[in-house]
Amino acid sequence: MLTHPTLDQLRTLGLHGMAKAFIDVTADADAGSLTHPDWLALLLDREVVHRQDKRLGSRLLHARLRHQAAPEDIDYRTARGLDRALLKRLVEGDWIKAHDNLVITGPTGVGKSWLACALGHKACRDDRSVLYVRAPKLFDDLALAHGDGSFPRRLKRLGAVDLLILDDWGLEPLTAQGRHDLLEILEDRYARHSTLVTSQVPVADWHGLIGNATYADAILDRLVHNAHRIDLAGESLRRTKSNHQA
Repeated sequence: MLTHPTLDQLRTLGLHGMAKAFIDVTADADAGSLTHPDWLALLLDREVVHRQDKRLGSRLLHARLRHQAAPEDIDYRTARGLDRALLKRLVEGDWIKAHDNLVITGPTGVGKSWLACALGHKACRDDRSVLYVRAPKLFDDLALAHGDGSFPRRLKRLGAVDLLILDDWGLEPLTAQGRHDLLEILEDRYARHSTLVTSQVPVADWHGLIGNATYADAILDRLVHNAHRIDLAGESLRRTKSNHQA
């Protein structure tokens, strides 16, 4: 069999998964037992997997997730008020399909950011676009974007992703510009895409953090009223792990 011309043709067509499978199968001593349909099916399967892996890699690259977290690694043993049934439903991703939001609150170190990134990773695996941002840095960047004229482009990107993860919300009160920017982001996303927010501050105190009653009502209406809630408790996992290592 003329393997080199075949490989060249596969690579020219961009069928790199099939090309790799072609090399592997021809090197297998049992390849002679495969029928032509079996050969074709194997090559096609490898091409599909190759493209899925490449697409996932691209999704994760653009998501910029803070943690390398996955749903399979979620710790349900540590007592922190984690509802396994709710997490299972969230991992399935129907809430993103329905354009619902998710709010994860709890004290520092209980795994809010890690859980958010695990759900973000699963969304990437489900071929959804994801973007992770820390709230303090986001508002700093948006303030600069107003100055250099890039704000409309940034706003468009923030509004377009299937899942926006806004981590560490509420570490400091919003400025007047920050209130306006957050409302613009949530208005663009409302009933179109999902937003996941993590915070050390209980939702009941968010109104005061926003600092303006009119803006607070509008922001919370777009963010919280259709949000699933995870309220974590307990000691810092970082402290617990440190004690176990000691």
